[in-house]
Amino acid sequence: MSKLPRGAFRRLDETPDELFYRQPRFVTHIDDAAIAAVTQLYREYLPPGGAILDLMSSWVSHLPPEVEYRRVVGLGLNREELAGNPRLTGSVVQNLNRDPLLPFGDGEFGGAGITVSVDYLTRPVEVLRDLGRVLTPGGPVVITFSNRCFPTKAVAVWHTLGDAGRLDLVAGYLREAGNWGEVTAHDRSPRGRGHDPLFAVTARATR
Repeated sequence: MSKLPRGAFRRLDETPDELFYRQPRFVTHIDDAAIAAVTQLYREYLPPGGAILDLMSSWVSHLPPEVEYRRVVGLGLNREELAGNPRLTGSVVQNLNRDPLLPFGDGEFGGAGITVSVDYLTRPVEVLRDLGRVLTPGGPVVITFSNRCFPTKAVAVWHTLGDAGRLDLVAGYLREAGNWGEVTAHDRSPRGRGHDPLFAVTARATR
């Protein structure tokens, strides 16, 4: 990842994230076709029957409905949203921009997903480095994003980039974290006009 400009992780709204996310939002932030693309990526990468970490989670995890997992833990900022997520077997409320270290043991999970939220991380390399620690060696992460966001909470550098630049940025986070391999960019945008685009970066923990 090339050196980022000063202020790359500043945001228009620097009030505590707990305040912004205090009100639950039981809505989806991408359309059904883009959600289906997320689910397909999870179908391809996340291990069936495994323990899954849904990082920056909410009231829906977009996991394939036909696949059973031994355990699904959601970490997010709104307790009500997490409580309303039927796929979660456990949840943690934590602001990763304040504390990027995950409250889990080494190798506790077999895979992880971050759905349309990576643009809000102000300390992404630290978060992803610790995520690599809590995954088993070879465990996959699937990081998805679109062109939609809460603009006042997305980091400044996100707003300066196009789709390809954002793929490079997220891939760069993983490479700089130092404990990820097989870092791969994907364009999984649904076919046809009028749908939200969907992009992803996948990688596997090397630890």
